[in-house]
Amino acid sequence: MSPTAALAPVAAPARERDGEAIERLLAAVDVRIRRQLRLTAPVDEIFPVPSGSVTMVYVIAGDVRVRTGLSSVCDLPSGGAAPASEALRQGDVLLSSGRRAMSVDAARGSTVLLSTLDLADAAAHVVDRLPALATVREFAALEPAAAALAEHMGVDREAGSVPARAGDGVICRTMAKTVLLSVIRSWSANGCAPDGWPALSADPYLDRVVEAIHADPGRDWTVEGLAALGAMSRSVFAERFRAALGRSPLGYVVEVRMRAAQDLLRRGLGVSAVSRELGYASDEGFSRAFRRHVGMTPSAWRAMRG
Repeated sequence: MSPTAALAPVAAPARERDGEAIERLLAAVDVRIRRQLRLTAPVDEIFPVPSGSVTMVYVIAGDVRVRTGLSSVCDLPSGGAAPASEALRQGDVLLSSGRRAMSVDAARGSTVLLSTLDLADAAAHVVDRLPALATVREFAALEPAAAALAEHMGVDREAGSVPARAGDGVICRTMAKTVLLSVIRSWSANGCAPDGWPALSADPYLDRVVEAIHADPGRDWTVEGLAALGAMSRSVFAERFRAALGRSPLGYVVEVRMRAAQDLLRRGLGVSAVSRELGYASDEGFSRAFRRHVGMTPSAWRAMRG
């Protein structure tokens, strides 16, 4: 991270700014529970975890092995990279951003919480800024209050269906959100996050543009308008944006819109309502854009998820 310019003596120290940015990022997180199970293995057992959603694997008791095909960005407290097949012990947690399917191999007698979550579109940029896989060793010691919540989250597989009480949904989401935020904070606070995180780039003007796109994906964004927001010329902005984020500005806008569309469809909105919310002139135009990006029509995607 570049030092603060001498011409800006009133600017806050870099660590303070980073702390404020992390707080803003965490404050934006909103989750919905897709599946949350507390699983005890009577024999050695394998639990599949599909891709596409943020998943926390918290070991309540015993030992498990997570097979991911990826290496963990940080393996606390040693800081070394973890192998693609990673052993976890009681009190450890693994966070997957959902980019790849994985499986949890639980030894006989082990108990594990599998919390699979969907993030609202306003928090989609959180996933962009997390590694595909992160392991926090001794999470129970680092975040004892959150670990205590995790031990009581989810439904026991053996219990079957449990009658819902008024307010259960809100309380369960709040508990899951608290644990997720604590895992992200532990990952960041213990030296796992790259310098300058959670910024997507080292350029605060580009980050301002990215935040504006996420805040209002349905706006009629143009390269000229985005460049003006970033206080750059059109050509300089387009070049710097592509170099920092690996895609064109309008290509990024489409990605954010499609994530927003998926989030709205999950909530139960119809195709027409989503199309209007995201600023498309017609349902047909929205459906074509969705199919190009996702590989199927909005209605087919909703039926598959539903």
